[in-house]
Amino acid sequence: MPMPDEYQRAGQIFDRFLHDAGAALDLTTRNQTYTVVQSVLLVFRRRLTITQGLRFADELPAVLRALFVKEWDVAAPPMPFAGRDVLSEEVRMLRRHHNFAPPTAIRDVARALRGHVDARGFDVMLATLPREAAAFWSSDGHEW
Repeated sequence: MPMPDEYQRAGQIFDRFLHDAGAALDLTTRNQTYTVVQSVLLVFRRRLTITQGLRFADELPAVLRALFVKEWDVAAPPMPFAGRDVLSEEVRMLRRHHNFAPPTAIRDVARALRGHVDARGFDVMLATLPREAAAFWSSDGHEW
C-alpha cells in the first residue's frame, strides 16, 4: 500500500492551513499564526477526555493532529467549557508576550480549520463531544 497523501504532503497541507488561518486572523507572520492556532487547539483540548480528544484529532490534517496531541498531560482532568470571552482570554495567555490573538481568534481559527477538514465527518465527530464543542468550532462565532 502506498503512503497516504495526507502524510506525503503533510507540510504543504499545513502551510496552506497556516496561510488561511493567518488571513482569517489578520496576522502577518507564520510564527504569530502558529502561536494562535496552537493556543486555540490547547484551550479546546483542555476540555476533553483522552477518548474525546483522540476522536477529535482523527479529523484533523496530520500536522495539526500532531500539534493537538503533543505534550498532552493525560492525567489532568478535563476543564469545564466557559463562555467565549473567558476561552478567548485563555487563548491569549499562551506565550502572552508574543501572542497576537485577536478577540475573535477561536472563530477565526474555526473558519480556517473548516476549510481543511471533511465538513461532514467533522460535524459528525463534534456531535459525539460535549455540546459546547460544536459551538467552539462554529465558524459563525455562535455562543454556547
